[in-house]
Amino acid sequence: MAEKEEEVCFKKETVSKLLCSSFKEDKTRLGSDATLLMREMLKVFVQEAALRSLKQAESEDCNRIEIEHFEKILPQLLLDF
Repeated sequence: MAEKEEEVCFKKETVSKLLCSSFKEDKTRLGSDATLLMREMLKVFVQEAALRSLKQAESEDCNRIEIEHFEKILPQLLLDF
């Protein structure tokens, strides 16, 4: 049975609101290119986290990814990004 590969996707409005919520000044504006770039970065980050978690689970002979696998790969993932 072939596994279905899901595409990681973040809504433009959600990413924009998250970024804007961290601005300290009301005059700060967010360009569409910046939002697009952040969406792509989030996509790559999530895909990499999923892949590393899968490899961690496989190295422990598990057939299912658990939160513990993600927690083990998270420190190095954050350092890499």
